[in-house]
Amino acid sequence: MDSVAQIYNGKESLCNETFTKQRSLRKNITEYLCNICKKTFSSEDGLLTHKKIHKSKKPFRCEICEKSYVSKSNLTSHKRIHTGERLFRCEICGKYFIHNCKLVAHMSSHTGEKRFHCEICTKSFVSISNLKEHRNLHTGEKRFHCEICGKSFFWKKSFVIHVRCHTGEKPYRCDICGKSFVSSSNLVHHKKIHTGEKPFHCEICGKSFVANDELTKHNRTHTGENPFHCDICGESFLDSSNLTTHKRTHTGERPFHCEICGKSFRQNSHLIFHIRRHTGEKPFHCEMCGLSFVSNSDLTMHKRRHTGDKQHHCEICGKSFVSSSELTSHKRTHTGENCVVCMKSFVSKKELLAHKNTHLSDTYSP
Repeated sequence: MDSVAQIYNGKESLCNETFTKQRSLRKNITEYLCNICKKTFSSEDGLLTHKKIHKSKKPFRCEICEKSYVSKSNLTSHKRIHTGERLFRCEICGKYFIHNCKLVAHMSSHTGEKRFHCEICTKSFVSISNLKEHRNLHTGEKRFHCEICGKSFFWKKSFVIHVRCHTGEKPYRCDICGKSFVSSSNLVHHKKIHTGEKPFHCEICGKSFVANDELTKHNRTHTGENPFHCDICGESFLDSSNLTTHKRTHTGERPFHCEICGKSFRQNSHLIFHIRRHTGEKPFHCEMCGLSFVSNSDLTMHKRRHTGDKQHHCEICGKSFVSSSELTSHKRTHTGENCVVCMKSFVSKKELLAHKNTHLSDTYSP
């Protein structure tokens, strides 16, 4: 029989005690330990099912996404991702969950119980798996490696979501508009677009946001904080994603490719908008006038024309504008886009370039 581990206060210890009855043994055992990967389970059946993963036996295949599983129960549980079925209900708040283990973990948010403690920093967790992933932060070990691009991750959840960027798998589908997402959190965030829910409010200007990370980023526009720095040119950014995109201007990397025309982009969002120009899809609709738009940001900008909301102000003359691009264009009336040949000023770069051609034609005229 495989080693059996007892888990108490987040610490593992081997139990060598002998019992005459199986029932007495089960009372003493808290977790079963896999001797291959050291993963722990609450039952011997769970351990035996898990070991099939190491033997690569996955006979139960999902007919929707073709993913395979070691047991029929695992397949049934997986299918709920596609159907959206949530069988496990919290009796305290009424929230539903796809898996019972998620419900068990959720219950700790009501009870406040965190049984598993980190012996290094004393931080506590609701599950042993969360504790194990947390320990990686202390060791610096990124145990989950992407075989496609070589990127490594501390957390399995982050790794799984990352791999879907390569495979194109989007198992979480919006039942309102049919759009699909790589993670449940992205789907929850998206659904707030339909409901109009914006629970996170800025205490400075009163603006509201769908997600807390959006509010955090917005707050930096008030404080002027740009905590993410480019180690190549020193430019700073509000968030890490903007820094990652910026670095591609140095490397020339354009990892997102259009399968229709072959054009490449630095950002996945730019590719999505570009593809919609091929398909004609405009999923964002203005409820005031019925016009449709390629992106939610375009719709937001358009709505400001109805409401008269002009958030971008010229510090020189005080005039206000709906968009930052309009403000930039306006500022050139003060500063000008200057021709280096004759010093004539222009409002737009397009006008300046057209003007420069007149100097070229003068140079090469007979």
